Amino acid sequence: MPGVGEVPITVTAAPITPLDVLCATGTSYFGPPATPYVPGVQGVGHRDDGTPVWFATSAGMRPGDGSMTAAVSVPFVDVVPLPPDAPLPLIAALGLSAVAAHAALTRTGGLTEGEVVVVLGAGGVVGQAAVQLALLGGASRVIAVSRSAAGRDRAVALGAEAAVPLLPDDDPVTLADRLRAVSGLVDLVIDPLFGVPAAAALKVLRPGGRLVNLGSSAAATAPVDSATIRGGSLKILGYTNNGLSVGERADSLGVVATHATEGRLTVSHEVVPFGDVSTAWSRQAAGDAGGRIVLTL
Repeated sequence: MPGVGEVPITVTAAPITPLDVLCATGTSYFGPPATPYVPGVQGVGHRDDGTPVWFATSAGMRPGDGSMTAAVSVPFVDVVPLPPDAPLPLIAALGLSAVAAHAALTRTGGLTEGEVVVVLGAGGVVGQAAVQLALLGGASRVIAVSRSAAGRDRAVALGAEAAVPLLPDDDPVTLADRLRAVSGLVDLVIDPLFGVPAAAALKVLRPGGRLVNLGSSAAATAPVDSATIRGGSLKILGYTNNGLSVGERADSLGVVATHATEGRLTVSHEVVPFGDVSTAWSRQAAGDAGGRIVLTL
């Protein structure tokens, strides 16, 4: 039975995200979860009246079950109505990753019309969303950076003007030179990687430019030099979805859902029947997923 202030939802689809794996294995900064529990920090489904919705849970972060089940009850503040014809598996795939891309670009990064944007890690879900949302938000040009050739090709297909390879032996100067040759000076960098890529991207920012860091997939630290930051009066800004109010999160999710429903926003994803959850989970945990894996019921 739903508790006070909770909304019953019949689940349609739930993504398997890196956070789900971290929470379930007890390796997230939330520590080991209270067990037993059902994982899944987000999902999509329908309310009792048939309204399609996106919803968030605190599964693995606080006691309680998540989205990877047939039905859930979620606090009403964590439920966002979707357009009637919303593509639910796609919105499940985009989810909080696209929220992060949108909010990092707009709320934290302050993207304005005509600016040039570099997206690091453009092959990932956040990066793919950031390429598209930057252009939808008025960027004049988007330059993608990705380690994989497939990621670079995908970024260009999604609208990036060019895609720069990230090589294993890169240092900040060599990567900055290769990036600058394509991008020139840029206004805003979206950085889910940190490490050498972030240090290189700082070197191609125009005076007063901003780098928004929202992850550390490449490294937990970066070889950043003081002269680059001071010489350009650059801004390094941190972003986390945990810093959003529920209203801000809902606003960004609404933008994401509208663009996805109207065919302007997508992300590589794979729809997997819930009966194959074990294999799908193992692939995500091993890093073998080609895109976001979305479980459907």
